[in-house]
Amino acid sequence: MVDSTRPAPDTVGFLYPGYSAEDEYPRLEGMLGGDSGDVRLPLVHTDIGEDAHRVDALLEMGSAARLAAGVAELAERGARAVVWACTSASFVFGWEGAHEQVRELGETAGLPASSTSFAFAHAVQALDAERVAIAATYPEDVADYFRAFLKAAGAEVVSMRGSGIITAAEVGTWGREEVLELARAGDHPEAQAVLLPDTALHTAAWIPDLEAELGKPVLTANQVTVWEGLRLLGRDPVHDRLGTLFAPSGG
Repeated sequence: MVDSTRPAPDTVGFLYPGYSAEDEYPRLEGMLGGDSGDVRLPLVHTDIGEDAHRVDALLEMGSAARLAAGVAELAERGARAVVWACTSASFVFGWEGAHEQVRELGETAGLPASSTSFAFAHAVQALDAERVAIAATYPEDVADYFRAFLKAAGAEVVSMRGSGIITAAEVGTWGREEVLELARAGDHPEAQAVLLPDTALHTAAWIPDLEAELGKPVLTANQVTVWEGLRLLGRDPVHDRLGTLFAPSGG
């Protein structure tokens, strides 16, 4: 029997490109919802077309038609907000273009909407981090679009490292040591936070390790995406194993 007195869970729907690190979302749902089940993070896979960290492929991956195709399913699953869970196929549109992408997504869904790129911008602001470093899996020409996006958001990028990985499928195979090495290689003494901007990268289990290793906040793509979605619902999510961003102080 359904308990009609129990509040509806905070349900954020995610449009996720293809298959690589989608298992981060049930993991994060379990961490944030706990036994109460008051957080739901349903995910719908979008058709990515060509799996390539290349600008033309990313623009097609993030097109309005591809995103719109998954919206109805998220609505059926009770989503009260929707997030395009992809960084590269949002920031490649530029600051204004990424705003238009989210606006169209919100209109299609009839819900508050955002993307991982804006999640990073808002998380950096929440941490009061004026100077950041980028540790990217992408080729450097793609990562440079993220640098420009963050600059438009008001952050100074003091260093940027691209890893030259072309496909999300390859990124999804990386384990703890590869992720730690990526973060170490991308860090900079002047950076107040280090950003790992790829939702194909598994990081949720290792955020405390990353922050302990670098001695500063680390923002990772699926972490900030979920944080952004819950913030769209007016929730300030807290968890002791998800890094400084999820600390009780809000960062």
